[in-house]
Amino acid sequence: MSSTTIRVQDLAGTSLGERELSYTERDAILYALAVGAREDELDLVYERDLRVLPAFALTLGLWTVEATGALGAYDPARSLHAAQRLEVRGPLRPSGTVRVSGAVTAVWDKGKGALVDVVAECADWTATYSIFLPGLGGWGGRRGPGSRGRTFQPAWEAQYPTPVNLAALYRLTGDRHPIHIDPEVSAANGFPRPILHGLCTLGIAAKSVAEAAQAHPCDLVELEARFTAPVLPGDTLDLSAGPAEHTTAFTAQVGDTTVLRDGVARFKVVSS
Repeated sequence: MSSTTIRVQDLAGTSLGERELSYTERDAILYALAVGAREDELDLVYERDLRVLPAFALTLGLWTVEATGALGAYDPARSLHAAQRLEVRGPLRPSGTVRVSGAVTAVWDKGKGALVDVVAECADWTATYSIFLPGLGGWGGRRGPGSRGRTFQPAWEAQYPTPVNLAALYRLTGDRHPIHIDPEVSAANGFPRPILHGLCTLGIAAKSVAEAAQAHPCDLVELEARFTAPVLPGDTLDLSAGPAEHTTAFTAQVGDTTVLRDGVARFKVVSS
């Protein structure tokens, strides 16, 4: 199907093929540091007994989003990461090679835009990237599931001041979109300076709210959230989580602005 004829609504069901991806302990440690691991959390930052944060998988599956944009149905520069889901079936090895398959599983007509669900999958995890395309809806397709609108009474709160160089650091995990580093590109998109990666904000939240769930962050088995506003490096994240053991709802705000909504993190129960 040529890039001159493919329509957004025709993307559903498109296979993106497979890729074999290799990573090292250094990659896993870099990711952990970028989402807030401390130097004394040795099982996250020291190769001796290294455990890998499950959300690191989201960096391995990101190629599927880039491959979808390359099909020619829309301009990737005008796409927005709207939501993310991750299901984890087994622990990630400290290093190794994984075979990841990709596919566009659904395209929803949201009226003012389209929402494209892109899935990356391997033996141990499945990641679903929901990408919003402004101005490309209105063809009469199904709207798809709506927001779950989760509400909860916060039982845990924390603040995370993001370093001013965090976007420059996080892009080394694989997402090198210029909006996160180039002031001219970020200004052209209406931002005062380069913005933080949404997946970095989500990674910080996933690691942090493990405390609220009384769990180790590497025991994460399910994660989802909606991205509702950008974060600028240097902003302080105000994190809130609900009162649930092993599974917790969460949100993240910067001041009065919600940047992560409808968050849920579930951790496996580890017998003592």
